[in-house]
Amino acid sequence: MKSLGITTLAHDEPLIFEIGSPGRTAFSLPEPETEKPLSESSIPESLMRDEINGFPEISEVELVRHFTRLSNWNYGVDTGFYPLGSCTMKYNPKINEDIAALRGFTLCHPFQPESLCQGCLRVLWELEQFLAEITGMDCVTLQPAAGAHGELTAMMIIKAYCTQKNSTRHKVLIPDTAHGTNPASVAMCGFETVPVKSGKEGILEPDTVASLMDEDVAAIMITNPNTLGLFESHIAAISEIVHKKGGFVYCDGANLNALMGIVKVGKLGVDIVHMNLHKTFSTPHGGGGPGSGPIAVKSVFEPYLPVPRVEKEGEEFRFGYDRPQTIGKVRSFYGNFLVCVKAYSYICSMGARGLRQASTTAVVNANYIRSKLKPYYHLPYDKNCMHECVFTDKEQKPLGITTLDIAKNLIDHGFHPPTIYFPLVVDGALMIEPTETESRETIDRFIDAMIQIAEAAKERPKELKKAPRKSKINRVDEVKAARNPVLRWPPSHS
Repeated sequence: MKSLGITTLAHDEPLIFEIGSPGRTAFSLPEPETEKPLSESSIPESLMRDEINGFPEISEVELVRHFTRLSNWNYGVDTGFYPLGSCTMKYNPKINEDIAALRGFTLCHPFQPESLCQGCLRVLWELEQFLAEITGMDCVTLQPAAGAHGELTAMMIIKAYCTQKNSTRHKVLIPDTAHGTNPASVAMCGFETVPVKSGKEGILEPDTVASLMDEDVAAIMITNPNTLGLFESHIAAISEIVHKKGGFVYCDGANLNALMGIVKVGKLGVDIVHMNLHKTFSTPHGGGGPGSGPIAVKSVFEPYLPVPRVEKEGEEFRFGYDRPQTIGKVRSFYGNFLVCVKAYSYICSMGARGLRQASTTAVVNANYIRSKLKPYYHLPYDKNCMHECVFTDKEQKPLGITTLDIAKNLIDHGFHPPTIYFPLVVDGALMIEPTETESRETIDRFIDAMIQIAEAAKERPKELKKAPRKSKINRVDEVKAARNPVLRWPPSHS
């Protein structure tokens, strides 16, 4: 099968400071009627900046070509397959971008009277109901701006609950297969982190949790499916253990695109779950704009949710602020509104059946890759996965080829590398998530590239150490770049 390596013309693009010449501009304005220069006649002196030494002076065509060429160096979900595990870098239907660009949404100002933005408030209120139904929880806030922000908000709510109940609980259990931001969210709320080792099957064991669970533990944070791409099949039993000791269960829902429409986490004993609208529900993820990380909670935590809450009275919607136990605002206004609009559009267009099909397809795609690559790469946990699968470089390492070499060679085959060296519980990890949006033909090309790399590792390992060779920039000295970064231009020669 033919690979899609990078073979097109790629310009050597200088810095914008190195092109153009004095007096060249990218705009043209009519001459002023006065004898004074345009800047003096029409712009107040208080708004005039001082001249900037070395400021680029370029023409319109130079400006357009410069940034267009730079954009051509980028690789994104609209360019090709982007198999980053744990990140869900999937293609998103453009109709949802079009809906969010409607003037009724983009021109609505957060300071408008509620009577003039009833449509926007309705979208927010209905999206909350959708997300509560999908997760099996009681109520939702859309304020958190991203996944880690959702985690933090959840921990703030648990902290507020403990404070209000005069509880001295100060520990939170965090599995070794949880998302990496969990410990930071816990520490920022003043809790102590307690690591929990997963079992030999790559999932949590109830006995392990029971041995750590005591009256000092406020909660456990479970990523499900976890960062090995495995479903935490003991989560109901673990939730019961935690609840019997007076603790709460937080679920990191970043991997919800493996469960939505199939499993309602609220029925598994989860008390709080966060979701990433920018990963699961149709918003570009990674350099594509703002995110949104709503949290859904059981009713016990409803009084502590951030204000304002969107409330419905009859057929009217309004913001409610009368919440004495609230943790307050966690984001200006009501979160990243247009991201919520895209998620609302996505859910409406997919429907319950579509959401379930998306989850099913994500799981099928990941297991297809797992089964096809199993003869060529070491599989640390040889069992059915969910939305992503994790391999290692154990078979290639004796040949001198590492996970990094495999990733760099994928670039020459025209693919963005998967997540590497994560999760940390797997040595030399290659974490692959195909998502639900990729066709079998695309996945087959990726599998073929991975097989070619595995075979080349046996036959010509020295060549693989030189990859990538077809990209605009070849392999860089990453250690030197990390230790001696050039953060300003022109670089200092001191």
